[in-house]
Amino acid sequence: MKTALQVPFRIKEKAEFLAQELFYTLFDEPEALQLKLQDLKASFFDILSGLCCVNCEENWQKFTAQFSVLKPLVLKDAEAALKNDPAAKSLQEVLMAYPGFYAIAIYRISHILWELNIPVFPRMISEYAHSKSGTDIHPGAQIGESFFIDHATGVVIGETAVIKNNVTIFQGVTLGGVKVEKSLENTKRHPTIEDNVTIYANATILGGDVVIGENSVIGASVWITKSIPKNTIVTYKSEIKLTSKEQ
Repeated sequence: MKTALQVPFRIKEKAEFLAQELFYTLFDEPEALQLKLQDLKASFFDILSGLCCVNCEENWQKFTAQFSVLKPLVLKDAEAALKNDPAAKSLQEVLMAYPGFYAIAIYRISHILWELNIPVFPRMISEYAHSKSGTDIHPGAQIGESFFIDHATGVVIGETAVIKNNVTIFQGVTLGGVKVEKSLENTKRHPTIEDNVTIYANATILGGDVVIGENSVIGASVWITKSIPKNTIVTYKSEIKLTSKEQ
C-alpha cells in the first residue's frame, strides 16, 4: 500500500522567520552576531529535522562559519547600489529600502545552504525573498562581488547562471534556459555574465553556452541566445510612429 506523502508545511513558516532573522543578524557586530546565532540554532535544527536532513550539528557548524564572514561581501553589494544608482542617498537607505539588495542578501545566505547540499531549505528562503522583492534568484546560481539589481521587480536568475564581479542588472531581466526539460537538470542551462557588464530592463539572455563578455552593455528589451564579445554594446531598435489625432 502506498504511503501518503507527508509535507511539513509549518516548516515553511519557520524557514521564512529564520531567513528574516539571519538577514538582520548579518549586520550585527561579531560578538552580538555569535550570540544571536546561538539563539537561532534551535530553529535551524527544527527546520532540518522536519526536512529529514541528517548531520544537523555538522551542517550548523559549516553554515555559521561561512555566515559569520558574509557581511563584507553583502556590504559590497550595498555599496554597488549606492555607487550606481543616482537615486540612492545613503548606504542606510540601500540596506533598509532596496528590494534588489534584500534579494541578493538572502540569495547569499541561501547559497551557503545550497552548497552544503541541504534539501529544500535554501529554495524555501529564496522563494520567500522572491515573494518580498519580486526577484527570483535560484540559490544554486554563482554570483561574484558588487552585484546590483536596480528596481528588482521581475528579475529571474536561473540555477546554473554565473555572474561575475561588478555586474548591474535592471528590472525584468531574465537569465534563463533555452529549453525546460527534466533531462537537462545536470547540465549548465543558464548564461555566464562576465565582469563589469550592465544589462538593462527586460533583456532576456538564454542558454548555458552563452557568455556575455566583460565590459559589455546589453540594452533594454534585447533577446540574446548567442555569446557576445567583450566591450560590446547591444541594442534593440524599435520603430515608433507618431500621428496627429487632428486628421
